[in-house]
Amino acid sequence: MGDGGLPVSSAALRAPGKLRTFSVRRALGALALLPLGACAPGSDACERCDTLTIAALGEPDHLLPPFVWQTVGRDIGDLVFERLARLEPGRSPLDPEAYRLGLAERWERIDSLGLRFHLRPEARWPDGTRVTASDVVFSFEAYQDSALDAPSRSSLADLRARAEDSGTVAIRFDSARPDQLYDATYHVRVFRRALWDSIPRADWGAQSGLDGLEGSGPYRVAEWRRGEWLALEARDGEAPLRRIVWRFARDPDAVANLLLSGEADLLETMAGPGRRSEFERAEHLRLVPYPSSVYGFLGFNLAGRDPWTDVRVRRALREALDRATLARAVLGEGTLVPEGPLSAQLWLWENPAAGEPDSAAAAALLDAAGWSAGPDGRRAAGGRRLTIDILVPATSAARRDLALAIQERWARLGITATLTTVDFPVFQERLAQGRFQTYIGAWLDEPHPRSLRDQWTRDGWPALNYGHYANPRFDSAFAAAVSTPDTTAARRAWRAALAILDDDAPAIWLYTPANVAVVNRRLAVTEFEPFAWLDDLAAWRMLP
Repeated sequence: MGDGGLPVSSAALRAPGKLRTFSVRRALGALALLPLGACAPGSDACERCDTLTIAALGEPDHLLPPFVWQTVGRDIGDLVFERLARLEPGRSPLDPEAYRLGLAERWERIDSLGLRFHLRPEARWPDGTRVTASDVVFSFEAYQDSALDAPSRSSLADLRARAEDSGTVAIRFDSARPDQLYDATYHVRVFRRALWDSIPRADWGAQSGLDGLEGSGPYRVAEWRRGEWLALEARDGEAPLRRIVWRFARDPDAVANLLLSGEADLLETMAGPGRRSEFERAEHLRLVPYPSSVYGFLGFNLAGRDPWTDVRVRRALREALDRATLARAVLGEGTLVPEGPLSAQLWLWENPAAGEPDSAAAAALLDAAGWSAGPDGRRAAGGRRLTIDILVPATSAARRDLALAIQERWARLGITATLTTVDFPVFQERLAQGRFQTYIGAWLDEPHPRSLRDQWTRDGWPALNYGHYANPRFDSAFAAAVSTPDTTAARRAWRAALAILDDDAPAIWLYTPANVAVVNRRLAVTEFEPFAWLDDLAAWRMLP
């Protein structure tokens, strides 16, 4: 949870030169930002000119790729471990032209069930040993192992990786489907077989040393003082940023203070507008807006016999909220109300929802469901008051503020809402155990909407569908959308499925924010990618 679905022809595959052209263009753009006399790594022109310090809310539990689910762990891992290929931001995963090179320098279609990937000959582990197809196969098998239960394991259930020779991997699928290239490249980050093959997988989670965290990416893990900070070092001696340090903090105020004091240079996004004025007044900081791939919602627990198991009550609770105003007030200008469980960066996005309240409609829906307002204005049915609790994590001031605002709006309709705030691990535990009535959640989108299976279909009950929502119509529409091969037709199919969700209201879609990064003025950045915000880090520079 963040704050945490065509066969292609060989002729259609991206040429090797595309990635190099893309990177060089951005690197030149970053160099243009450098004034004459800007410091170079190793010079005395400025302090820490080759070091970037990032402030982060929370700390990853583990960095071995199959165990990573927090966004901070993903961000760190993306600089250490490589995928076979990378999907360009905002592009459809069904488009074979939308993929950049990664660990693979090229690939081709074998037949309707298979793809072949050729690894870059220069891809090496930190000691100079070549990355082989055996390492790739080993990584895929680890992600698929139920003993590790990687977050993406279900997406890899119907494929098998096989080494054809030391530099070539074939990936075969059980069935022909349109998103094979996505599944072969997006989920698995490759790590070194020689360091883990002799350790029983059941014991991997207990390994806390750094020796096993070797990847073929541009950085290596140098130090990790748990609870405080983690440092990466560049493997390329010419890298402008030789050292990347994450400073971990437990609450948003502590994160903000790291930026304001100059102890950190960069924050992925400020949590709501609460401290914006402080950042704006700080002469050494600037704010950089960029798109977000997060959507937030209030989810209902539908496993029992609570009033909101009646769709009329859920719709009434939604109609009572001025979602657009709430979203902007809590998360700042640029925040939109999504039409369903998607961010504005997903290729399916068309228009934001109006989010306008309709108090009369909300009252009529509650009356029809049997929840009448008494003389004191409070609603009840059969002598039972209409009450509802909202569960939020203590680490998110934005979600807490949203819950308080929702509480006030529902009170106008005669509904008593309470707020329960718990530490994030407890929040996760209570969701998994179904110990909540409603909760405010936030998910980081994947580029493929197929992740909605785990969040909102019946198959997702053991995964992320904590509210146990089930609708056969949506499940059927979801299955149809997943199997649609053409991007244009798939867009129509997905939007038809989203319309069913919106009508059934298993959740109230609250926001998709516009991120605002807090950046030290000494840091020259080119751009932030919504699905991987550090993706362009190789082109960044520290100024004197």
